[in-house]
Amino acid sequence: MNYRVIKENNLFFLTDEKGDIVENHSYGLGLYMNDTRYLSKFNLKINGEEPILLHSDGSENYMAKILMTNPHQEKDGELVLWRESIEIERTRFINDDILYETVTAKNYYPKPVSFELSAHFDVDFKDMFIVRGFQTGEVGRRTGQEVKENQLDFLYEGADEIKRRTSVKWDVPHTRVTEEGDVFFSMTLDHAESQSITFMVAPKEGEEKNPVYLSPDEALEKLKASYIEWENSMSSVETDYLPLKRLVDRGTDDLRVLLTDIGHGRFPVAGLPWFGVPFGRDSLIAALQMLAFQPEVAKGTLLTMASLQGTKVDPWRDEQPGKIMHEIRYGELANTDQIPFTPYYGTIDATPLFLVLLTEYVKWTNDLDTFHRLEDNVRRALQWIDEYGDRDGDLFVEYHQESVKGIANQGWKDSGDSIVHRNGDYAETPIALSEVQGYVYQAKRGIASIYEKLGSGEQAEALNKQAEELKAKFEKEFWMEDQQFYAIALDQDKKQVGTITSNPGHVLFSEMLGEERSLKVSEMLTSEKMFSGFGIRTMGEGEAGFNPMSYHDGSIWPHDNSMILLGMSRLGYQNHAKKVIEGLIKAAAHFEYDRLPELFCGYEDRIGKAVKYPVACSPQAWAAGTPLVFVQGLLGIIPDSTEKKITINPFLLDGMNELTVRSMRIGEGVLSLKVTKSGSGFSTEVLENTTGCEVQGI
Repeated sequence: MNYRVIKENNLFFLTDEKGDIVENHSYGLGLYMNDTRYLSKFNLKINGEEPILLHSDGSENYMAKILMTNPHQEKDGELVLWRESIEIERTRFINDDILYETVTAKNYYPKPVSFELSAHFDVDFKDMFIVRGFQTGEVGRRTGQEVKENQLDFLYEGADEIKRRTSVKWDVPHTRVTEEGDVFFSMTLDHAESQSITFMVAPKEGEEKNPVYLSPDEALEKLKASYIEWENSMSSVETDYLPLKRLVDRGTDDLRVLLTDIGHGRFPVAGLPWFGVPFGRDSLIAALQMLAFQPEVAKGTLLTMASLQGTKVDPWRDEQPGKIMHEIRYGELANTDQIPFTPYYGTIDATPLFLVLLTEYVKWTNDLDTFHRLEDNVRRALQWIDEYGDRDGDLFVEYHQESVKGIANQGWKDSGDSIVHRNGDYAETPIALSEVQGYVYQAKRGIASIYEKLGSGEQAEALNKQAEELKAKFEKEFWMEDQQFYAIALDQDKKQVGTITSNPGHVLFSEMLGEERSLKVSEMLTSEKMFSGFGIRTMGEGEAGFNPMSYHDGSIWPHDNSMILLGMSRLGYQNHAKKVIEGLIKAAAHFEYDRLPELFCGYEDRIGKAVKYPVACSPQAWAAGTPLVFVQGLLGIIPDSTEKKITINPFLLDGMNELTVRSMRIGEGVLSLKVTKSGSGFSTEVLENTTGCEVQGI
């Protein structure tokens, strides 16, 4: 990554590798809150010159450390500062919506030295959509700056009539400060002596309370304590196969930093740097991936999505009653209705995925109280599927863009070129995607099973009947006999979009496919056409639209693979699942910090390394959740706490001798399992079971 990013709750800080916010960077660097840039320049200098970067560590999501030194400096032939005399360390973190950055200078010159450190700050208060070049529009104006004893404030009044302020404080005396945003500090250090300055940057919006500043040590300890609490609440993984262990640890850390709470419980935002907001499909899938590790996140996600469920027909926002939103934004352009993201509802899959997550959450937790709390949301989501999702009454849920500033392709492959016929023509909407029909089937079957347990037999029977009708019609309309595979979609003329893609792999998880065709799908997805050696591609090599460098037409998305893995594991296709898991683990070794990115290019593994996609989000929620699915898949665990049973069908990877997973929260308690290689097979030991459920398959 050519950037460094840290985040905590609603605030994230994006800089270059040196820790500076510079202009004309491809990622639009800055300090962001509520889709507004609250710091647009932040540059550190020593005697007026930029320090030299030595090391930049972004391995910790909540804290970054950057090490620099001074260049050689002379003036009029006289030595000012010998090269590499001063070590400059920048340590930064966020707590309670305040950025803390401590700059520590240490003298390694053999004699005392004097020098000047300076920091330059500026704020443009730009809306994120303007920063990224996606939109222009009517905006507000800067209303001045205020210089106080140890504080510099930047003021703004938005077109949305919200007053915004950025306060920059520091904790040591300065020599001078300018209204242009420059703060100067004189230092004299003996040999081996060090001195620190802590900057505290606090955004403020509207009539919010003034920030409460803690000492850096207090703020950092508070932040660390929240991470310890998070780790203690998670299922733990122990294995002698270290590549998997590193990926799981990285994934759980990344998911923690992506958690946000807007008042209904913690849920994962989509990813950094650009999607740190509630995001229907991404948040729902990431929560689904986390069920074996932290089901409470699924509850927060469900309640958050329910709170934003559509209530009316509004073409500007692609909204209909009962629909689950796609994305919400909080900046100036959204607040003035210049963009439709308030929230925007242009997603075809979030509504059935909401129901899928709810049914899977209930199976893991037996939390029927939450189901009752959401029962009206469930009813309205099912009604949306039948009345608005199925636009023409043919049983298939399809999408069509209504909003002039909306999204054209409204499945997870939402780029403009992602739904393409085998002859290279782009499909015209309305479009019915294969995976969405699987989600709908799974949603209706899952909600029906809950209704049955609650004694609502008539509702359950109706949903099961609808699901079976959908299954029969899906087989008739989507199966391609000549390809022995399913079409990605049906276009506006109900013609198959026959390109071979990963989308039908998601249908495995729904269990909508018959045994023979499920196996055919799994074999295609792990064939040379689809599998690069590093993972399953989004599109098969040799297709008209195939491009290994593309966003959706030949690239590899870890989350896409994870949804397929959930199905392979559930159906018992262990050899296929093993191949995919091992490929993704091999790919992860080629990325910074053993982190699976949002996506990477679909080149074959014979070139020797996984090729990064240039602008992938990292960390990204459903990529971070993918290693957690590896663990669930290796255990082959399928809980149904409502029926008091847990089924397992474990296997291990090559080179792995044991896997222990502790404190999985199921039903009324926890389950801990240990899988050990035994001869040519595996043995499983139940270490703890307080779930009230019988474990089957041992």
